[in-house]
Order: sequence, then structure tokens, then C-alpha cells
Amino acid sequence: MADTIVRTVELGVRITDAALDGETTVLWSELLTDGPGRCPGCGVVGVYRDSVERRLSDVPVVGHPLQLRVRVPRYRCVYDGCGREIFAHDSSRLARPGASTTRRCAEYVLRRLAIDKATVAAVARELGRSWDTVNTVAVAATEALLRSAGPARLDGVTVIGVDEHKWAHVFGAAGDGFVTVITDLTGVVAGRGRARLLDLVPGRSAAAMRTWLQAREPSFRAQVRVVAMDGFGGYKNAATDTLPDAVTVMDPFHVVALAGHKLDLCRQRVQQDTRGHRGRAGDPLYRARRTLRTRLGLLTDKQKTRLEVVFASEEHVSVEVTWWAYQQIIAAYAEQDQRRGKAALATVIDRIRAGLPAGLDELATLGRTLQRRRDDVLAYFDHRASNGPTEAINGRLEALRRNALGFRNLINYRIRSLLHCGALAL
Repeated sequence: MADTIVRTVELGVRITDAALDGETTVLWSELLTDGPGRCPGCGVVGVYRDSVERRLSDVPVVGHPLQLRVRVPRYRCVYDGCGREIFAHDSSRLARPGASTTRRCAEYVLRRLAIDKATVAAVARELGRSWDTVNTVAVAATEALLRSAGPARLDGVTVIGVDEHKWAHVFGAAGDGFVTVITDLTGVVAGRGRARLLDLVPGRSAAAMRTWLQAREPSFRAQVRVVAMDGFGGYKNAATDTLPDAVTVMDPFHVVALAGHKLDLCRQRVQQDTRGHRGRAGDPLYRARRTLRTRLGLLTDKQKTRLEVVFASEEHVSVEVTWWAYQQIIAAYAEQDQRRGKAALATVIDRIRAGLPAGLDELATLGRTLQRRRDDVLAYFDHRASNGPTEAINGRLEALRRNALGFRNLINYRIRSLLHCGALAL
């Protein structure tokens, strides 16, 4: 009955006794064997010599740590030509050689970390082991998963996303505390799945992304058709150099954010020019700072009245013009018809890229930027590839880092991140 409850048959052992050691349940057991073992050196059946006890942590039972104490027979090799004198019975079904946990315990650790999003410290308490032991098990098991998947893990990836991520806030961290996050967006664009993390690369530069792409198989680089990114030119250059046949797409969120930032700069400049100081509670422009960033269709009557008061002043004309361009960019992305949306955004870019009156410096800068990245900005309407899912994975990595109270080792962080967001087959 105990063997059935604990499912020790999966491990190839049989329970012979049990006891409690504080919070830990201790089970004595013996290997299920079909006779004497064979020497791993020469293959000759050995002669029984003695037995040793192997202590292993197993999955918890009713919320308490479980320790297996397995009696493993040892044999003497009788073949004179063999260099091995004594060997233990094969227990690889139970645990890996030299491991302090059973095989299913390693699987339990992976499930708790990857599916339940538990911390290493929490799993360590459940198993009655140290943090270092559980972390070592998790790293080794995840690396084994990555090796077993091999290059096939990247099969079918046609759309990738790239973004930077701050993983450490201490001096001297690898990559200056930044990593380049590379994700698979194929399922999202096709409407049949979620994004998954492909890898983390130290640093945030064109070299970081280029090095990673060049290290992949040529077949992978040939199958990538779209690369979604923010406005950082380094990623654009790396993608163009390494994936010449792929289309680069500048993420709509970053385009709108860039336009909103220029609107803020314009408002702050006009505020300083007209009032001679930064915004204060009673200043109309300062009071409308959040209303200006609100989408036109979401404005309340009170907010519309507030804007009418602001725009009624001739001193605020440049703010009104910049605000209207900002709203037109949002409206172009919200257009359901892709062709009309693309045409509307192209019209906005053409209108603000040159020939603007004096006093619209921020809008002119925005126009030059959008014109320089025109193909990338408009490519969104043809491919609908957004970097939003990549930003979502960045958010999940932030949660992982907070739960772990920070990371000091980039190798551990990469492994934990892949286990957390890489959709590895457990």
C-alpha cells in the first residue's frame, strides 16, 4: 500500500521501512533487481559483496519533505582482465549518477518553477534542501532540456521580436546590467499561440543581436521573415546586416510613445516661454498635461472643455498642432482597414517631415525621425507584427527578478528566464 501511495514503482524501488525525522518523512527501500548486476567495464555478472545506502530527496508527501534511503547492492568483478574490482548495481532509473535527488524530483522542481511560477526558496523548503541544491538541479535540468531540443527548438520561427531589458542594478554586472531579449512572435502574428522567449544576450547593442543571429543555423536565418523592434537603430542595423531578406517593423507603441514624448517637450517649451517657469498647479498647460495624452475618442466632456480653454490662446498654437499630429498617428493605427490606416499614417509623415512653420521644432524632429524609419513604421500595416508580446515577456521577467529578490549571476538568470518564459517541453 505504501509503495502504491508513494508510487515508488516508478523509481524501481520497494519500501521496507519508514520513520519520521522532524518534518521529514524517511523511507527505507531496496532496489527491485532481476539478479546480480553486470560490471559496467566488462559486462560480466558480478558476485555479491555488500550493500551501501544511498540517500536521495524525493517529491514531498502530504506537504512534508521525503527522503529515500535506498540499499544498493555492490558486487565484485570476477574477470581478471577487467580493471574494475567493485561496482554498484545500476540505479540510473532512480537517479542520475552522483545526484542527491531522484529523477522525478528534478521534474517536480521544473514544474514548480516553470508552471507554478514558484521561487527556488519555496521549492527548497518543500524538499527540505538548500537553495543551492535546488538551483543546481533546476539549472542542470533546464540545460538538459535545451540540449535535447537542440536547433529544432527554432524550427518554424518566422517572426521574432527584440528589445532590451535591465536585469541587474549593481555596478559591474555583465552587459552593464542589460540584456537583449529575443522572442518568437510567430504564433501571435498567426493568431494561434503565445509569444515565447528564445534567448537572452548580454548587452544592448547591434553587436549583441548580430552575434546571436550569426551563431544560429543558416536555415534559421533564412526562415525569419519579420523582425519587430523599437526605435533603437542598433537592432535595425543588426537585423539588416544578418537577415537581409527579413522585413523590419517598428512597433506601433513606440511610434505613438515617441509622438507623445515630442508633445510633452512642446508643451514644456511653450510653458517656459509663456510663463517663465516650469508647470505649476494653476497653469492651464500643466493642468492639461494628461488630457493632452488621452486619445481623442476617450475624452470626457470635462476634458474637451479643458482643451478648448488651452487651445483658445494663440500662445498655445504650436501645442495644438503637435497634439493634432499625435492624435492622427493614433487614429491611423486604430483604423480597421489596413490600407486606409497605412495611407493615413503616410500622409501624416509627409505633412510633418519638412516645410513646417517656425515654432514647431519638436514636430519637425518627429517628422524627420519617422521619415528616416518610414519603411519600418509603415511595414506594420502589412505584417501586423507588434513588439507588445516582447514587452509582456519583459514584464514577466521583471516579476521573476522581484520574486527572486534579484540575480547576481547572469547564467542563472538566463536559465531561469528560459524556464519561466521559454515554453520548454517539460
